[in-house]
Amino acid sequence: MTDYAAARLHMVESQLRTNKVTDQAVVDAFLAVPRETFVPEGLKGVAYVDEDVRLAPSRYMMEPMVLARLLQAAAIGKGHRALDVGCGMGYGAALLSRLAQSVVAVEEDAALARAASDKLNDMGCAGVTVVQANLAEGSPAQGPYDVILIEGAVEAVPEQLASQLVEGGRLVTVLREPGGQGRAVLMTRLGGVMSRRVIFDAATPALKSFAAEPSFVF
Repeated sequence: MTDYAAARLHMVESQLRTNKVTDQAVVDAFLAVPRETFVPEGLKGVAYVDEDVRLAPSRYMMEPMVLARLLQAAAIGKGHRALDVGCGMGYGAALLSRLAQSVVAVEEDAALARAASDKLNDMGCAGVTVVQANLAEGSPAQGPYDVILIEGAVEAVPEQLASQLVEGGRLVTVLREPGGQGRAVLMTRLGGVMSRRVIFDAATPALKSFAAEPSFVF
């Protein structure tokens, strides 16, 4: 029988701490949230591997190190409102619930959205609302947000989503041009303009809902 608590501790010590994850609040969140709860039943045994875990066709749970470093870069505070785009089965939203004041988790796959809602409710994750909607549209009705996390690689970030950030708000994701290398980025909204800083390289699977168009911002 798998000792998930031991696997979780090993993930933190071998995958996060050794890869520049130093924010104690982020580390504590990864130690507290049972990652195995948020994967399909037959994949619980690989929940803590250092790679992306398949949740559904063309949908993956982010590799722990990538997700942890994105959350760290977002500099999330206890009073912040967060938007989790592409929440899958709810793991990222559960982590965010321990870092932010409130979380809106958007998922367009109906089965994944139901699973996320059920699992987050079962865990008693306070302040998390799951919304089934198109990922690229976000959830403007509940905004604006201090932080937006996109849980997957995208070709571009649409202005419709970026505009849901407050002034000084931060968006973290993996940006990957078609056929190119994925790069984890921190984007900040200042004066209505999105600046971008590359954090590290990341081979994260793409979210098909995002495709580059002329009206998108990079």
